[in-house]
Amino acid sequence: MVLILRSAPGIEVAGEAADGEQAVAPARELRPDVVVMGIQMPWLDGVSATLQVVAERPADVLVLTAFGLDEYAFGALRAGAAGLLLKSAEARELVEAVRTVARGEGIVAPAVTRRLIAEFAAAPAREAKAAPAALGTLTPREREVLSCLGEGLSNAGIALRLDLVEGTVKTHVSRLLGKLELRSRVQAAVLAQELGI
Repeated sequence: MVLILRSAPGIEVAGEAADGEQAVAPARELRPDVVVMGIQMPWLDGVSATLQVVAERPADVLVLTAFGLDEYAFGALRAGAAGLLLKSAEARELVEAVRTVARGEGIVAPAVTRRLIAEFAAAPAREAKAAPAALGTLTPREREVLSCLGEGLSNAGIALRLDLVEGTVKTHVSRLLGKLELRSRVQAAVLAQELGI
């Protein structure tokens, strides 16, 4: 994986870590755009390490999993991972996933997305989630952007839908994440779905 990323134009590998504990400290120090995190690692698993990296916000996290959709994958998304990719992904998919997360967008492997939708559809209906009080602090435009996130649109897709430039969309996404105290656009998309926005 490291060799693939090192050879990709426009991507610089700032550091490597053998386990979750070793991944958190360099992320703080080096502040890369993206941390590519394994799930099952010694000492500190990828979910716990993702939670620490995302909480401190030195970087967005792209999680690699060998098993597809399991409790670890769900845990990583709940922890605020911006992306989830299978370790079996082709080199070009890995490179594109890193670039997607670096642009501030989220990505979930298509095979995992299908299973995620199936799991969601098979789950018993939940009671409607109460809207967080902070939802009232969103501007009308931020609510529109949140709705688009709930539909799974990329920044480019949101810009096209709302007739904005991508930089403005990125600003709206960043602001609404801050107001709602969310760690990633994936969490914002889940919230929008749960609230029916």
